[in-house]
Amino acid sequence: MEACGAYVAVSRPTVREPDAVYRLLRPLIDGATSGNSQEAFYAILLDTKNKVICTPCLTSLGLLDQCPVHPREVFREAVRQNAAILILAHNHPSGDPTPSKEDCDITRRLVEAGRILGIRIVDHVICGRPSDATPGFVSLRENNLVTFE
Repeated sequence: MEACGAYVAVSRPTVREPDAVYRLLRPLIDGATSGNSQEAFYAILLDTKNKVICTPCLTSLGLLDQCPVHPREVFREAVRQNAAILILAHNHPSGDPTPSKEDCDITRRLVEAGRILGIRIVDHVICGRPSDATPGFVSLRENNLVTFE
């Protein structure tokens, strides 16, 4: 987990696609949740060129099937770091990245909070495990489940 954080801090990769989010977060999620045993909610802070500003921020750590998410916690570090853009992400310990109604609802709430703060949320990626039916993640933007603009 520390090695992944150090890589992000030094290389500042550009993140535009959901698969890049998944590759960036999967090692952090595994480290933070002891092998995916509980939900973890992250915010990836980006500058205006979609470059990662700092190590993805763990904003909330939950239970096996839920994670309390509050706008105050999600945007705290984004405001401190002068982030222009956020990508939200969390895991589903079951391995199935299918979004729930609650996932879509909290995303809409956070998009609205971001509008008020002047910080754009451009996607919410739900991380699971790869299988024959899925690459291991679902992007709410790519699936048009939430309006981000």
